[in-house]
Amino acid sequence: MTQIGYARCSTQDQNLDLQTDALRGAGCDKIFTEHASGGDRARVALAKALAYCRAGDVFVVWKLDRAGRSLVHLIEIVNELKTRGIGFKSLNDSIDTTTAAGSLMFHIMGAFAEFERSVIRERTLAGLAAARARGRIGGRPRKHPKVAA
Repeated sequence: MTQIGYARCSTQDQNLDLQTDALRGAGCDKIFTEHASGGDRARVALAKALAYCRAGDVFVVWKLDRAGRSLVHLIEIVNELKTRGIGFKSLNDSIDTTTAAGSLMFHIMGAFAEFERSVIRERTLAGLAAARARGRIGGRPRKHPKVAA
């Protein structure tokens, strides 16, 4: 089992030493690092780290927020790893999907994220229905209003 580490800081001014030291201490054989915002979709080192992982490996991060842009994104990453036979471990959050307890905790987090998305969707649809009932139609205003002939 090879452990592949990934460390990320948001700005060039921040230091990766704390994360890389912890990843080395956890036994990571290879560590990918980058300076990029968590919201940035184009995180090259993350993509390289995920591509580097092989079945039986464990993808390791210092903290959950280092890997995913959001909980939904993190769940997507972990599910992709799982389908490829790769484990996921977060050192500070005590989550290790290679163990039964760690996998359970991650699934519980996923269930809460799905519940939150459903509640937001229900509220949005209810708000749109209420606005329609009051005669409001959503969307962007027309650039050129129709002129009566």
